[in-house]
Amino acid sequence: MAQFNFGGMMEEVIMDEEFPLQKAREILKDEIVAVLGYGVQGPGQALNMRDNGINVIVGQRENSASWDRAVADGFVPGKTLFPVVEAARQATIIQYLLSDAGQMAVWPQIKECLADGNTLYFSHGFSIVYHDQTAIVPPKNVDVVLVAPKGSGRTVRSNFLDGSGINSSFAIHQDYTGNAREKTLALGIAIGSGYLFPTTFTKEVHSDLTGERGVLMGCLAGVMEAQYNLLRKNGHSPSEAFNETVEELTQSLIRLVAENGMDWMFASCSTTAQRGALDWAPRFRDAVAPVFDELYAKVISGEETKRVLEANSAPDYREKLEKELKVIKESEMWQTGAMVRSLRPENRKK
Repeated sequence: MAQFNFGGMMEEVIMDEEFPLQKAREILKDEIVAVLGYGVQGPGQALNMRDNGINVIVGQRENSASWDRAVADGFVPGKTLFPVVEAARQATIIQYLLSDAGQMAVWPQIKECLADGNTLYFSHGFSIVYHDQTAIVPPKNVDVVLVAPKGSGRTVRSNFLDGSGINSSFAIHQDYTGNAREKTLALGIAIGSGYLFPTTFTKEVHSDLTGERGVLMGCLAGVMEAQYNLLRKNGHSPSEAFNETVEELTQSLIRLVAENGMDWMFASCSTTAQRGALDWAPRFRDAVAPVFDELYAKVISGEETKRVLEANSAPDYREKLEKELKVIKESEMWQTGAMVRSLRPENRKK
């Protein structure tokens, strides 16, 4: 496999050109892949594999919105769509894509469905790494592997449809058959990965939990809110505050970063913007560094996961979540955002 120099460190990368789809199909031709959970990652991975010619079935709780979504996506009850445990019984590869709390809840039943030489597949290291909290300890006679797409389930699907693919990490926790690596790479290609890079279950979950609480979601949301509130407090209109905080970032600048990096984005902006960004970036970096240190320490210790499992396992979790999301949606900042989005030229033409 190819070796690339990332910041002075040589790393292995497996690209779809080196591991073509036809090879993945050959490796998986006798497998029945059961995607358990049709919520976040499940739909994208299941649909991509189905489109790529893999024998896929879906396991989902009946009489749920996700069950109805699977039906709408063409999975047929009794043929390719089953209750979770029934799907697991039929599978040779179980893609365990339920929520972390959901994985913990049904694990005693799923464990009984694993036959000698089966593969247990995750897209997050959470349940295995924090097994002292989840009680998920796979039997020794199965392969335990991971493919973690670096994007949401929606992006896994949309990137597949537009032909761009998505970056994914992969890891082998347990290689009982001796073929776990080949099967993992085949699954990674089958779900639509453009390239795969190696990691471990532990490194994946530590980086993932830090990233989603940090730059990817938590930090981004918090910093946006702080700047928006500052501008509003100083007399700027909602529209101006939102455009300067969110719209310009998401519709222009972040795309420049994606194309060629932060330096190229700086070089593509005015000299006034360049100087200001270069001067203030270290101030923000140093200001948030202690928060990131605290966040990472809580991820490593398991404190963060303990809080997540307790919250997500509560019977009224969904009700509380809807209330929290409603507060965000109905805030002035994101009500303004809805109006700004409606005024984009592509939306006005609809």
